[in-house]
Amino acid sequence: MKILKTPKVFVFTMMWMMILVILGTIAQKNMGLFAVQEKYFSSWILWLWYFPLPSARPTMLLMFINLSFFFFNKNLWKRSKVGIIILHLGGLLLLVGGGLTAIFSSEGNMVIDEGSSSDFIEDYHYMELAIINTSNNDSDHYVVFDHPLLSSGNILKHESFHFEIEIIDYMENCEPQSRNNSSPIYFKGMMKNFMLNELSPLKEENMNRPGIMFNLYNSGNNSDGVYGLFLGQTIPQQLKVNNEDYVILFRKKRTYLPFQIELLDFKKVMHSGTGIAKSYSSDINLIEEGISKRFKIKMNHPLRHKGYTFYQSSFIETPEMETSVFAAVKNYGRLFPYISSIIMCFGLLVHLFSKLPRLFKRQFHES
Repeated sequence: MKILKTPKVFVFTMMWMMILVILGTIAQKNMGLFAVQEKYFSSWILWLWYFPLPSARPTMLLMFINLSFFFFNKNLWKRSKVGIIILHLGGLLLLVGGGLTAIFSSEGNMVIDEGSSSDFIEDYHYMELAIINTSNNDSDHYVVFDHPLLSSGNILKHESFHFEIEIIDYMENCEPQSRNNSSPIYFKGMMKNFMLNELSPLKEENMNRPGIMFNLYNSGNNSDGVYGLFLGQTIPQQLKVNNEDYVILFRKKRTYLPFQIELLDFKKVMHSGTGIAKSYSSDINLIEEGISKRFKIKMNHPLRHKGYTFYQSSFIETPEMETSVFAAVKNYGRLFPYISSIIMCFGLLVHLFSKLPRLFKRQFHES
């Protein structure tokens, strides 16, 4: 108990956090921002060569426990230390907000063509494998396997279909190449004419093209075999099993929203005499429960709704159409830094004013 509430623990955890920030900053040059974030700050164990060390998450957890045990100090609960109590409450709130952000926050983008609408956000970093039964003319049945299930050796199966999928290889970055020779008979779909060459991951994570190879078996027909998919593949993998039609998609992880955004008009203003956009904005309809509301999203003026924040991120322009790209963020701890900062400032002021009478009294006696 005494060890957990000693101020030395807080000092050492702060020092270790500073070291992690320095190490992560140095590693970012070669690894890229997302990889550094995953290794140094989002994991529970940091492996430096063969040595396990605490990463940012357990360090911040220990810091939170240390500040919490500080309130069990009997000598703390005095009128003269009200400011210190408020200050520590603000620090605890800041750590709580950081924990909520680290665990529950999500970010991605929403890409909408002018005149079209969308009700989902695509994740920046994580993929998913979607098995879609398209046999019913009225509706499609989706079974989606999230990113953690796509590691090599995992078996994917579901009660709604009669085959199984074994993940052979998940590639963070790959390149499809045409085959020079005929493929073995067990290769199916795209793999008959192409092969996926694994490449070293790029430090700019969004420049990678993930790919996956899997073995489909127990279908009961000639659909059994080895398949391959990669991000951005224009022709989806289709197959027929037990007189049912399926489509298999390898895509960015999707988060579906309880509302839709329709892009009415995209506008941009160019720098004079150049082809560089000075500013751009989107007139949109927010459609929820059949009710439509019109908004404008532009640079530095996002749309906030149902906990999501939509920023005007970029655009895609072709001779046929204009497409708006919105960065979408959901951060449960967004307000915590502001609230905790106000609380800590108030605690510092309370502590300062509580010390002023003693300070004036000491100066009066000295004079």
